[in-house]
Amino acid sequence: QVQLVDSGGGLVQAGGSLRLSCAASGLTFSSYAMGWFRQAPGKEREFVAYITRSGDYTYYADSVKGRFTISRDNAKNTVHLQMNSLKPEDTAVYYCAATPRISISTSSNRYDYWGQGTQVTVSS
Repeated sequence: QVQLVDSGGGLVQAGGSLRLSCAASGLTFSSYAMGWFRQAPGKEREFVAYITRSGDYTYYADSVKGRFTISRDNAKNTVHLQMNSLKPEDTAVYYCAATPRISISTSSNRYDYWGQGTQVTVSS
């Protein structure tokens, strides 16, 4: 069965960095575009970053543009989110997700598979 496993979260001070990883299995990874979403307590899940199936195009939420970088390794079935210059408002559970749709997908309902999430906490 399809499994996405998120890892790499933790506690970091404001201005610090973290690198999240998502390992995929049970699917043809290169046939899926990937996204990262996050959900803070009491808030709805929100889009963070997107990468195409080949990795040749990326798209970011305005709130993370210039600070976060999404990348993927189709040979290793992994996707990463490098997060720099972290802010307290970045605190959330972060989820990777997979979509077979070709067009850019920023809505969570366009994604078929989800990781279990990894907690990121940024202290001020």
